[in-house]
Amino acid sequence: MWGLSPVVGKKIIAGAFRKPFRVLPVTLSGSLGRIGSLEVRLAATRKDLHKAQRLRYKVFFEEGGAIPDARAALTRRDADKFDAFCDHLIVIDHEGRSRTGKKKPTVVGAYRLLRSDVAVKKRGFYSSSEYDLAPLLARHPDKRFLELGRSCVLKPYRGKKTIELLWRGLLAYIRAYDMDALIGCASLEGANPLKHAVALSFLSHHAGADAEWSVRARTELHVPMAMLDKSAMDQRRALASLPPLIKGYLRVGAKFGDGAVVDKKFNTTDVFVVMPVAEMDTRYLEFFGDSERAA
Repeated sequence: MWGLSPVVGKKIIAGAFRKPFRVLPVTLSGSLGRIGSLEVRLAATRKDLHKAQRLRYKVFFEEGGAIPDARAALTRRDADKFDAFCDHLIVIDHEGRSRTGKKKPTVVGAYRLLRSDVAVKKRGFYSSSEYDLAPLLARHPDKRFLELGRSCVLKPYRGKKTIELLWRGLLAYIRAYDMDALIGCASLEGANPLKHAVALSFLSHHAGADAEWSVRARTELHVPMAMLDKSAMDQRRALASLPPLIKGYLRVGAKFGDGAVVDKKFNTTDVFVVMPVAEMDTRYLEFFGDSERAA
């Protein structure tokens, strides 16, 4: 699809804890992009994974109001059964500081990546607990899906540079594995869908997926999204009410599933996102895929 030759060979990256966390293709085994002191790459060791999990805990639990179980509260890490077989994209600030003020590389952004070929061998997709993915997968039996999840960025770094690097890393991953479509849940902060009536209605009326790519929330969890009539909406206000991540998905060409889902544990209202790679806006693909521009 991307006009690239298949990945040849594998490379094990040594690191902290000695035992590598992941065997990565050669094309993904190093830096995937850098802007100033920020660098994006895949987690290669368990130490990398633990740093990503600590970032997730800080963003989801300490800042976002998610409710930790006893293990998460003790370890101060957001971890689950999917982490062991997913890949983890991380953004590192090499000029970061420890609590004592000492210079220390710090993980400031993260994405969890789960390919469909891995999902079918393991526990399935994470988002299948909220959305019925079976019809989508049945309609596209030969497509390679990549589930994006656990996306988070440390508050001081929620700007253009970090987002650019995360997308640059994602595109490198998409190309290396020749993925056909991106899927996953995106979240609006707060577990009361009525407070997101404007945002949810906008996504339903203006960015709903067509029948070929449609996914519906599980019946017992389904919350209707079109709470407001299309003619009564202020589109500019509605767009402004969306979280930055969802705005970014819209710019690239994402579409959204049928129904929102309330996640009480994470204190969020979730929507399903689908992005067929062939239909993504080429302007953004060219921008984020241009390594010379990154330099």
